[in-house]
Amino acid sequence: MTFLPESSGGHPPAAPIRFPFPPEVDVSTADRLLPLIMDRVRPRPGRPAGLLVLDLTATEFMDSQGVRLINEVHRLLRPRTPVHVVARPESLASRVLELTGVRRDIPVYDNLPEAMAAQGLA
Repeated sequence: MTFLPESSGGHPPAAPIRFPFPPEVDVSTADRLLPLIMDRVRPRPGRPAGLLVLDLTATEFMDSQGVRLINEVHRLLRPRTPVHVVARPESLASRVLELTGVRRDIPVYDNLPEAMAAQGLA
């Protein structure tokens, strides 16, 4: 006998939400991004919370404040909303994510289509 998962209130699975980061993420930008990100993922009637993809593909500079921001978003949304990060492999942002251990705790993808499609893997 096969048991199907129970419906989540009649809503179809939520589409992934992409949040593009600016070219520079540092002390002057990181604090302003948190409320924007949280507003973007807040569940609304007819749109349950879904996967959040933080898109760093256009980010050319990121310091520890960017890492702090990503970790804070992950902490605030866990476990209800999975968080993925996408960063070009050769970018400074990708290197910072590697050096700080973010890749160990949050899925980081090399390209946007992969990150958006991996919804069930968080």
